[in-house]
Amino acid sequence: MSSIMPSERKLPQLSKPVDDVRVLFLGGLGRSGSTIVANVLGQHTEAVSIGELVHLWSRGLIDNELCGCGEPLGECSFWGAVGDLAFGGWDQLDLAEMLRLQHTVDRNRYVPLMIAPTIAPAYRRRLATYTDVLSRIYRSIAEVSGASVIVDSTKHVSYAYLLRKVAGIDVRVAHLVRESQGVAHSWAKTVARPEVTSGHDEMPRYTPARTSAKWVAYNTALHGLSLIGTRRELVRYEDVMADPGTGFAGLLDLAGLDDAHMSHLGDTWVELGPTHTVAGNPSRFTKGRVELTLDRAWQRDMAVPDRRLVTALTWPLSKAYGYPVKEPS
Repeated sequence: MSSIMPSERKLPQLSKPVDDVRVLFLGGLGRSGSTIVANVLGQHTEAVSIGELVHLWSRGLIDNELCGCGEPLGECSFWGAVGDLAFGGWDQLDLAEMLRLQHTVDRNRYVPLMIAPTIAPAYRRRLATYTDVLSRIYRSIAEVSGASVIVDSTKHVSYAYLLRKVAGIDVRVAHLVRESQGVAHSWAKTVARPEVTSGHDEMPRYTPARTSAKWVAYNTALHGLSLIGTRRELVRYEDVMADPGTGFAGLLDLAGLDDAHMSHLGDTWVELGPTHTVAGNPSRFTKGRVELTLDRAWQRDMAVPDRRLVTALTWPLSKAYGYPVKEPS
């Protein structure tokens, strides 16, 4: 992979020790409330929310989609400073080759190899190259932002396992879950992607059956992180929205932050400022005062057959998470 990081080129020196970088990773299936959770945490004076870093190469640097601050990512001063510090500029990397490397390392099917990379030497070499790149990026984010905690809302199962291999990074996983019916209802909606800088694009849509399968598979796989020594705590979206003070206090504790810098959070509202998020739900662009309310539109708008199907397909895990498995009256 010499075309990505030429060994003969001297990389910039980073002053941030790698073991000082703490990453709060929001894991789970999309549409589980990760964007609002990340936005709230990212307003803490000692934290920075970066959105879904997994999409940095494709959506951020190659497609030049909008950063959470509203600027195309290639023109964002924050991400420009990160690239300069990490590599002497993003233009020093072969972005297409970097994306190809990511695709050969970061996939759900590679999770067993992430856990035991010695069984596949070729994969181990690719993994080492890619995690070295990620290490420089996270360290540079910490240095540019001055934050002690980076909030990454990538959510992907494989990326959670991948971060464990980034040397010295202190990864803590907030396993965010939401009622399966609400998640399925959200994934069935048509949602435009305002971050695209040319043309029109929409977020993918999934059938209730497919969302149910993904909900079970993703959440089950995240439990495995605890078995291999990664700190993981289950967080229910509904609990956070019902009692934001308590819910976010728990998340701050997991991240190793105190609640002394949370004046932007009220009992039922939050005051949001701009962020430098790479990708995520369009709500990441929201600024100003936002009411924290629990979205249960699925109880009103979701077709009864779809709702029953999702309930049937997800009930064992739903029950384990404390969700009701009977149809609401």
